[in-house]
Amino acid sequence: MPGDLPRSRGEGYRRGWLLGMQPRVSQSQTWQENKLSEYQIDIFFAQTWTDSRLRFNSTMKILTLNSNMVGLIWIPDTIFRNSKTAEAHWITTPNQLLRIWNDGKILYTLRLTINAECQLQLHNFPMDEHSCPLIFSSYGYPKEEMIYRWRKNSVEAADQKSWRLYQFDFMGLRNTTEIVTTSAGDYVVMTIYFELSRRMGYFTIQTYIPCILTVVLSWVSFWIKKDATPARTALGITTVLTMTTLSTIARKSLPRVSYVTAMDLFVTVCFLFVFAALMEYATLNYYSSCRKPTTTKKTTSLLHPDSSRWIPERISLQAPSNYSLLDMRPPPPAMITLNNSVYWQEFEDTCVYECLDGKDCQSFFCCYEECKSGSWRKGRIHIDILELDSYSRVFFPTSFLLFNLVYWVGYLYL
Repeated sequence: MPGDLPRSRGEGYRRGWLLGMQPRVSQSQTWQENKLSEYQIDIFFAQTWTDSRLRFNSTMKILTLNSNMVGLIWIPDTIFRNSKTAEAHWITTPNQLLRIWNDGKILYTLRLTINAECQLQLHNFPMDEHSCPLIFSSYGYPKEEMIYRWRKNSVEAADQKSWRLYQFDFMGLRNTTEIVTTSAGDYVVMTIYFELSRRMGYFTIQTYIPCILTVVLSWVSFWIKKDATPARTALGITTVLTMTTLSTIARKSLPRVSYVTAMDLFVTVCFLFVFAALMEYATLNYYSSCRKPTTTKKTTSLLHPDSSRWIPERISLQAPSNYSLLDMRPPPPAMITLNNSVYWQEFEDTCVYECLDGKDCQSFFCCYEECKSGSWRKGRIHIDILELDSYSRVFFPTSFLLFNLVYWVGYLYL
């Protein structure tokens, strides 16, 4: 009779309960990336134990009972330690199964949907792997009164086709058993770990490939003439703004974490490469442009040239049509074409001195061939500023290739 069924452990029951655990994972639903510490899973949770008070003599070896009988017998007080919310399924009937063998063995199975805690470490995002636990134990019975153990091949997973993990690959399951000491006693704690590996396809298409192409596009500037200032400036600014947009979009698909992820590192380095390409042209344009002498000095040189430094045969006088060959009036100064090499050498030297003005420029850069020699060159590295584009055509692709090699090998294989 139902009134005779034992609803408690029973007085005088000295031996601890031995429970066999057999969870079956039916499916795991999509992770919510904005909920960094939570995942949802659907499982069939099976527990077996033996209650000698439920032995019966009958030709039937197994007695199958409906869910109404669950509340009439003693069942384990198993809880999920890291669950935030959990619910049983009741449609169309309560998803519970209760079977009793004639020797007192009991099988109790129910279907649960659990929102459990899983702290994702996103340092390697989006090449990260995770072990998300599902932890359960008895709520009130310590190990002296209740012992959990895994049945052989006790953790099963359904076909991966039913797993709605759009961003992860399910790598497998593993289970552990440990003793946790609390102020209430020592408890047997069982844990199932779900091994997950993130899929990179979405992030490769949305972030990595656009960033790489933007960096490569910024190198086109090195093959454009240095005199084409509008073209090179527009290209540099466009690529910098594009990288800024890509960085913002990439960050929106990631939870707000305080540390740097693998994607953050890649996007930041790509941004630095693009910005450096823009600064390369600014440097080239600044140091290669010959800053003319002051207006006063130039006017004086044109109006009062030193006659001793002029080579007569290289001076040509061009007179306008209103001047005759017999007209002895001197033409305006602007009509004099100066082809004297000595004069232009002085003008070029002035530019050299101005270009080399400053400690940084004197230490590294040379604007003209004449400064390749001289005492100031001793012990210093020569970088011809006019060849900066040629250097950049080699340096930028090589350094970016090395960065990618270290980045991908480090995150994928180390």
